[in-house]
Amino acid sequence: MSAPTEVPTKSAETSTPTEVPAKSAALRNLLRRLRAHPLGLVGLFLLLLLAGFCFLGPYFYHTDQTYVSLADAVLPPTSEHPLGTDANGFDALGRLMKGGQVSLQIGLLAAVTATVIGTLYGTIAGLAKGFLDGAMMRLVDILLSVPFLFVVLILSARFSTNPISLGLIIGAFSWLVPARLVRGEVLSLRVREFVLAARVMGASRPRLILTHLIPNALGVIIVNITFQVADAILVVATLGFLGFGLSYPSTDWGSQLSDGATYISDGYWWLVYPVGACIILTVLALNLLGEALREMFARQTH
Repeated sequence: MSAPTEVPTKSAETSTPTEVPAKSAALRNLLRRLRAHPLGLVGLFLLLLLAGFCFLGPYFYHTDQTYVSLADAVLPPTSEHPLGTDANGFDALGRLMKGGQVSLQIGLLAAVTATVIGTLYGTIAGLAKGFLDGAMMRLVDILLSVPFLFVVLILSARFSTNPISLGLIIGAFSWLVPARLVRGEVLSLRVREFVLAARVMGASRPRLILTHLIPNALGVIIVNITFQVADAILVVATLGFLGFGLSYPSTDWGSQLSDGATYISDGYWWLVYPVGACIILTVLALNLLGEALREMFARQTH
């Protein structure tokens, strides 16, 4: 009697395909979808370029942004100072990088703060229905009627502003639009089969919100964040231009634009045009990326 034939077994390494990390797969999927939106790719490229310029540039281009040097004030562009110097003798190119860091950080902090508050508020209102939903949204309508910039100006003048406090102030008064957007999305999600099934199985409201509603509203939330960052950067630039921005040694693009505008009639173009171009390109990049993401998620839902 012959010995039984052994069936070769595959090892765990050969039988199990190499799993791609979820985050890497999601990123590749997002980039693949963005290829159908060339302007979105342009916006993403511009945003990465500006972020690299602001955050990585100081590691390659070292400047002193702490000590004032009036002897070097308002020098034209040279090989030593490619964008000249400002009224305090600071290298304008290094100042541009530092101001960009602060502006982008404030914009991101404000957008995250506004999105978190607005998402929770809008989800609770959309799920509540009835009197509570109506009361919560009437409060949103009342707050939307208050001039946003006027309130931020008062708070920034009343309290000493730094990048964190300014980002929180802007975010605390920017959550109204995200709340309305998320509420509208939740109104359509709460009648879906998976939400009704979760309710039948006894899911609590916090579980419905955190597990079913917010994850399925991520498309609206992600798109809103891009526009919130752009709006916050414009608000920071406006406050700085009006003289209510950050105080020394901190700086932002709006404050630099305000300082340079006083010298534009003297022909010191390097104090105005580069920082103005950075503000315009950053807001343009965020809006292009936001529009591409909006179209992408809209096609995905239909």
